[in-house]
Amino acid sequence: MADHSVEDYEKRVSPFVERFAADLTEAGMQRMASRVFACLLASADGALTSAELSERLQVSPAAISGAVRYLSQVALVSRQRDPGSRRERYQLHHDVWYTSLLNRDQILTRWLGTLAAGAEALGTDTPGGRRVQESAEFLEFMRKGLAEMLEQWRSSRG
Repeated sequence: MADHSVEDYEKRVSPFVERFAADLTEAGMQRMASRVFACLLASADGALTSAELSERLQVSPAAISGAVRYLSQVALVSRQRDPGSRRERYQLHHDVWYTSLLNRDQILTRWLGTLAAGAEALGTDTPGGRRVQESAEFLEFMRKGLAEMLEQWRSSRG
């Protein structure tokens, strides 16, 4: 382990990784994906190989592969090849939280279109149509607030 000795990892880093992974899992992320994400977040470079992740998390490479596939699909990590090697490194996206929330803004926009069409199709004079319309109004409120917060964050970072 380039950035932590085995003893240091087990004493200081692993408890954080497991605790944050548990928090992410409780919020709905897959358990192994949560552990891989937290491990990458705590690493020196924000990037580790499958073998390094397997060693730190004490799991099989197959478990790592499935977790990385999920994390890639939700745009939290990417795969990169080490120059001159067949080995892949899994890298957190730069400014991972900003990027993740920016992607969520795009998802909210898509959902808003679907909800607006649903409210119109159901009719806002029906109980279902009113619920769908209220959902759209809430998500639009959230989307606007998220866009403002993301802009404030970007501005604050220089």
